[in-house]
Order: sequence, then structure tokens, then C-alpha cells
Amino acid sequence: MDKVYLISIFLLASLFAMAQAPTISGTIYSEDDEETLIGATIKAGETGTTSDFNGQFTLQLPEGIKQVIFSYIGYESQTIDVDATGNENINLDIKLKVTAQLLQTATVTSGKFEKPLGEVTVSLEVLQPELLESNNSTSVDEILSKIPGLNLNDGQADIRGGSGWSYGAGSRVLLLQDDIPALQADAGIPNWDDLPMENMAQLEVVKGAASALYGSSALNGIINIRTAYAKSTPVTKASIFYNFVDSPSDPNRKWWTEQPLSFGGSFAHRQKFGKLDLVLGAYAIYRNNFRESEFDRYGRGNVGIRYRLTDRLSVGFNSNFNTGEAKRAFYWQDGADGALRGDTTSLSHVERWRYTIDPFLTYFDKKGNQHKILSRLNSIDNRALLSNQSNSSKLYYGEYQFQKKFEKIDLVTTAGIVGTTSRVEAELYGDTIYSSSNAAAYLQVDKKIGKLNISSGIRYERNALTSPPIVAGDTIPNGGKVIESKPVFRLGLNYQLGEATYLRTSWGQGYRYPTIAEKFIETNAGALRIRPNPNLISETGWSAEIGLKQGFQISEWMGFFDVAFFWSQYQDMMEFTFDPSFIGFQSRNVGDTRISGLDISLVGKGEIGPVDVNILAGYTYIDPIFLDFDTICPNNCLDPNIAQSNGRSSTVNTGILKYRVKHTFKFDVEFKLEKISFGVAALSNSHMENIDQVFNFFIPGVRAYREIDNDGFTTLDLRAAYQFHKNLKVSVVGKNLTNEAYTLRPAQMESPRNFSVRLDAKF
Repeated sequence: MDKVYLISIFLLASLFAMAQAPTISGTIYSEDDEETLIGATIKAGETGTTSDFNGQFTLQLPEGIKQVIFSYIGYESQTIDVDATGNENINLDIKLKVTAQLLQTATVTSGKFEKPLGEVTVSLEVLQPELLESNNSTSVDEILSKIPGLNLNDGQADIRGGSGWSYGAGSRVLLLQDDIPALQADAGIPNWDDLPMENMAQLEVVKGAASALYGSSALNGIINIRTAYAKSTPVTKASIFYNFVDSPSDPNRKWWTEQPLSFGGSFAHRQKFGKLDLVLGAYAIYRNNFRESEFDRYGRGNVGIRYRLTDRLSVGFNSNFNTGEAKRAFYWQDGADGALRGDTTSLSHVERWRYTIDPFLTYFDKKGNQHKILSRLNSIDNRALLSNQSNSSKLYYGEYQFQKKFEKIDLVTTAGIVGTTSRVEAELYGDTIYSSSNAAAYLQVDKKIGKLNISSGIRYERNALTSPPIVAGDTIPNGGKVIESKPVFRLGLNYQLGEATYLRTSWGQGYRYPTIAEKFIETNAGALRIRPNPNLISETGWSAEIGLKQGFQISEWMGFFDVAFFWSQYQDMMEFTFDPSFIGFQSRNVGDTRISGLDISLVGKGEIGPVDVNILAGYTYIDPIFLDFDTICPNNCLDPNIAQSNGRSSTVNTGILKYRVKHTFKFDVEFKLEKISFGVAALSNSHMENIDQVFNFFIPGVRAYREIDNDGFTTLDLRAAYQFHKNLKVSVVGKNLTNEAYTLRPAQMESPRNFSVRLDAKF
């Protein structure tokens, strides 16, 4: 009996073992650099898994399945036929090849997970770091100006006319560094010099409202700087550069006897040490500006560390340190001979010390769900040497993010909670202490149904600001504490009409709470005063678009053409507005506005015959108007309403929003043949029709200059490079070769023709 029992158990175990499907395991690599791929997808029928931090995977095959598909965003998929029976354990090392299709470029900003560029539901542009090097850009904002639909004014980003000129306070475009907000706590402005462009992996720009996923300051769009991680092969890069400015086209504007020059260099090193990834970077510049008395002297360093504790858990931090000084003039002496000389009463001289420390944690649980903790400490200390404009602030940011992928039904859910607090003390705001906080929760769902991608999201925000109970004579409710909460929503669709044809449409709400600077700043800029407005309220709006992205291939050259029609409306828009009662500016709600237009871009990359050709070009048309605008103001405008105030402060009576240009054309093309490369870039802006009337009356030369310079401007840049060795390259760049005299905002002339030489080494 016992023997029969044992034989039965043995037979059942054998049958069970025979019924077991085989198990496959292995590692997934990039074919180009042998780097392991984290989060690659492995699918066998309806069953799937993803690779871990070491690129490794294990998957038990369902019964009857003989094919396994390996895929990773930005790489060509690979299908493997599995010939196995029983409970065999098959080990595979898979090498995936980087795709040449630009529409398959991996992006993360639109949904906080990797998605092919062609399938995103919003307008999104991608720049690679090579463009920074070839143009000898000294900061990230210089290269951003090449993106169609994006302009910069005094360092503040404007996407599709959503922003004008806000005098160094407030931004409707959210700057991110590795998905973490990177705007200054008090003023809500980007500090471009802090961004480690020497360790940049990719730059992504989302056009249109993105508040539902990223929060208040993303009312007009997002700029996300993605930094590089160490790879299996150590990389060390270094560069030095030298730049000098030529004489202006009008010799009477030349103030120097020796040409203004700048020089500097950068260093980057990335290396793996077992489970530890190390990233180092440094940058320094010494610049004498083409505007008299202006200069920059600063240096920064960055350190990034990531340690893989297990195949599911990694921790680390990124940090950046920046110190230096700069001198600037708010406006020129006049629009003629003094156009390149700053008005001495408007000079500011600031010494700074800024740093950020960003600890993070990433964990994949046993079910493949991703858990992320992102955090930031940002400290800023600006000491003004010529005026009472010193300010210091500390910001603390924390975010928990949960992401679950339902492979069987092609569904991704992303949810998170966010908390931000800041403390500000500044002479700019009455030499007192302000504090603010933001708490938010968000949920986004991305679903794929055949060729249709659907993306929807919701975010709920709570903002609180604490100030003194009385500011500028106004009593603040609740003893100085103001609290506000709002939900925002978004929805986007993308349908693949053909092999390389994608039709998309999106709608998203936006919301922006005023910054401390916008509500409470009090200072002087030469003859002009800037006063606080404690009664300023938040602005809201929505943005919609319909766009078509069409990929194409000519021999070995690939690219895509993108066209989008957009429409945005804002309620209670905040703009700095001139008030003649005190001859100065104040941030005010200017009522409702509307911005509509057309955005076209062309991107191409690959070989045409023996020549590598890269193209980035675009044209943008906007129609930005005040919906509250009235040029008739009775009783000498002693008590104007919003519409009358907008009309009185404008230089034209057409109702166009201030500090916008209707037509912008951008073009950048580079040719490379073996060791030689050559590039051409052009920028053309139409005339800025409307500015604040005060500039015509109180700033010398503005009216006369604008009457003459009323056709816009066009600049032309050329560059060339020679690769002496696979690890050594020298490049020469000439900017504004036609020596165009132009301004991007009133009373500040841009650089005359200038040249730079750069040497890049890679080890």
C-alpha cells in the first residue's frame, strides 16, 4: 500500500512537472554601448514583466506561447522564438538597437513615464545636448530660443505668447530638473546658470497647459532638463571656450577701446563603480558684457550619486552649487549713442550663493509597481551691493509618486502627493519674513486602445501664503494668511492614422497662484518704482490644440513635420502694469485674455548621401488680445476700470497684449562630412507692437528707436567644427553675422556681431 502511495505521488509530480511551462530569464542591453536597460518590457502573449535596475528579468511562459517580444522606448523591438518544453529554464541576453525613427524618441514629461514622441497627446519638442555644444551656448536658455513656439525675454520663458515681460517675477512656464520644480521660491523665476548643461541628457518642452500633472506654474507649459546617469563605460568630457564682441553697426554706440570678451570651461565625468553610479560636473565663466559696466563671474559644481541597494531599490541624490557675482542695468542711457551703455541709476550688483540638494528613492515592488520619492532643498542668498534689493530664501519640496502598469489592457496609472514650503526674507519685500506652502494630489490615467492613446488627469491644489497683517497700507485678511484651493483637469487624444502619421488633440486647464514677489515687491529701477499689490489674485485659464505629426524618410534621412492650431484663454491674467499715479509698475489682474495661433515645426536627422544632416526649424503665429480693452476713459481717467487701464497703458489701440511678437521664424541646420561639420541658424521676429506707454515717456530714446525700428529683426549665425581626433574637436561660431541692432524688450539692446572658439575633449 505504501509503495502504491509513493508511486502515485511520483507520477503526479512528474505529470505536474511536465505541465509546467518553461521559464526564461536574462539581461537586456543597449546594442550601442552595452548599457543595461532598466524597465524594458518583456511580453509573451497576455503575460509580461519588466527588467529591473540591473536590466535583468524572469518570466514564466504561458502554455502554448512560443514567441517573446522585447521592447524599450527609443529602441527597435525584438521578437524571439522560444523552442522549449517542460520546465526548462532558458537564459537569454538580449541586445536592442536604438531606433532611427525620431517619432520613437523616448520622452517622459507628458505623462511622467516613458512614451514615444509620436504617441504623446500634447505638443512636445525634444533637444539633444549636441546642439548645446555645437552652438557654444553658455547656459540652457540660449539653446531654448531655437525651439519653435518658445521665446525668452530677460531670461523668462514664453510659450506661444502665453507670457509677456514680467520684470523678473512670476513665470507661466514651469522649469523642471529631472521632474523636480526648479523655480526660485520668492519670485517664481528660473536660474538658468544653475542647470548642469555639461551633464544634460535631453531637454523636453511641453507646449500648453500642464497644471493638472505638474502644478501651478505650468499654466503655459513645461521645460524639463533631464540629466545624464553613468553608463558601463566611463565618460570624461572637458571644454574651454573664448568669445569676443565685434564693433556695433553704428560706430557711435561703441563705448569700448578693447573688445568685450568672455572665457570659461566645463568638465563632466560619469562612471559606474559596481552598484554605485557617480556623476560629476563643473562650469566656470568670466564675462565682460557688451553693455558697459555689465559683467558675469561665476562658477558651479554638481554631484550626482545613485546606489542600487537591491535589484528593486535604488537611492541617491543630485546636487548643484553656484557662486559668483553679476552686474546689470535695467535700461539703457538712450536709444542712440547710449544704447549699449546702461543707465547708472538702474544698475544692480549682486553677489550670490545658491545650492540645491535633491535626494530621491525608486522602488519596484514584487508586482512591478513603481514607487518614487523625489525631494529638494533649494537655498538662495542674493546680496545686493548697490541697492536695497538683497533677498534670501529656502524651499523644501517633497513628492511621493505611485505608478502601476496594467500590461494586459495597456493602461498606466500615475498618482502622487506633493508638498512644498518656503521661507523668504528680503529687503525687496519690506525687509520682513514671508512663508508659503503648497499641497497637492494628482492622478493621471493613460490608456491605449489599438492605435488610439487616451490621456486624462486631475490635480487638486491648496496654496497658503503668510505675510505681515498690513502691507503697503492694505490690511491682509485673516491676519496675513491667505489660503486658496482649486482643482484642474486635462484630457488628450492621439490617434495613429498611418505608419508615421499621428493626429492629436488636447484640452487642459491651467492655474497659477501669485508669487511673493508679484504681491509684495517694493523697489526702484532707476526712475521707475515697482510697488506691491497685496490684493493680487490667482489667474486661471485653459488651453486647447489640434495637431498633426507626420513622419517621413528620404533614403537614410528621417524626420517629421508637425503642425498645431492652438487656442488659450486666461481669466484674471497677471501682468506688470504701469500706474501714472506713482510713475511705476505694479503686478495687476488685467482681466480676461485670449491667445490663438498656428505652430509649425520641422525636425530631421540622418544621412543624405555621405553627409549627415540635422534640421530644426519652425514658424509660429500668435494673435494675443485683451478681452477687456477700452481706449475711452472719461473724467481724465481718475478711476479707470480694468479695460480702461489696459487701454491707457498701451502704446497701440488694437487691443494686442503687450510684449508679444505675432510672427516668429527659426531655422537651424547642420551638415557633417567625415571630420568636418558646418551649421547655419537664423531667427526672425516681427515688430513688438505693444509695450507699456511709460517707456515712451520716461525712458530716453525708446519712442524714437521704436519709430525707426518698426519692422522686426532677423539674425544669422554660422558655425564650423573640425574633428582632429575621435576625442578632440575644435569649433568656431559666429553669431549675429549681419550685425543687426535689435531689442527683445524695450530699452535693452542685444549683442552686436560676436565670435567664439571652443575646444572639446572626450576621454
